[in-house]
Amino acid sequence: MIPNRHEQILEYLKSHNIATVDDLVAFTGASPATIRRDLIKLDEEGKVYRVHGSVTLNNAVRQPLTSEKVRLNHEEKIRIAAEAARLISPGDSLALDAGTTTIELARNIAELPLKIITSDLNIGLLLSSHRNITTVLTGGTIDYSSQSCIGDIAVGLFNKVHPKYVFISCNAWDLKFGVTAPTAEKAHLKSQLLSVGATTVLLADSSKYGQSQLFDVGQLDTIDIIITDNGLEKEAAQNIREAGIKLILV
Repeated sequence: MIPNRHEQILEYLKSHNIATVDDLVAFTGASPATIRRDLIKLDEEGKVYRVHGSVTLNNAVRQPLTSEKVRLNHEEKIRIAAEAARLISPGDSLALDAGTTTIELARNIAELPLKIITSDLNIGLLLSSHRNITTVLTGGTIDYSSQSCIGDIAVGLFNKVHPKYVFISCNAWDLKFGVTAPTAEKAHLKSQLLSVGATTVLLADSSKYGQSQLFDVGQLDTIDIIITDNGLEKEAAQNIREAGIKLILV
């Protein structure tokens, strides 16, 4: 029975590319706990790739596209972005990391007069029609999965700027492992963002907590503010706050 259910999961992913636990529960009729155990097993076998509340086929560790990720935990991302926007005042300078939550933040602040530097092509396009915002794209090699710029050119620009705020996103975060990323290039860029001397704000929904990926970005205590949704487990929130990290739940 288990191998048959595993085959069902893999067949679903072949046709849908990405799925949540709820998607697979509805498709197979199994319980959420059973599906999570199945996904752990399939992950250990190298057949799937688990990332922030969803799963995809492990086609050479395929990374989900922005267009696929945008629907995941969308309401939580909207709340997180709205809370982050409260930090920003007219005239501020910001660096926005690539990500679906930072895209929501850009939508929230598009009417303010701001200076924004970003590696995210979607954010750049979104803000390009707003004359009140001076938008700078980092340039660099375009990453297919995130439609953002990576590599030495992008890192080099972030190394030369000193914005008031840096808003960083991630695929995985945890008190033990910190913020992690799926590739060395993305980890290097995010690490540079954390080192520019700005007030750093992590925007990450709670489904990504307790997960880790291959490459280190930085420990949570290197971040000034973490904004996540109120789905974060109480014990995790307490542990983060006891570590002296400012945590905002929305």
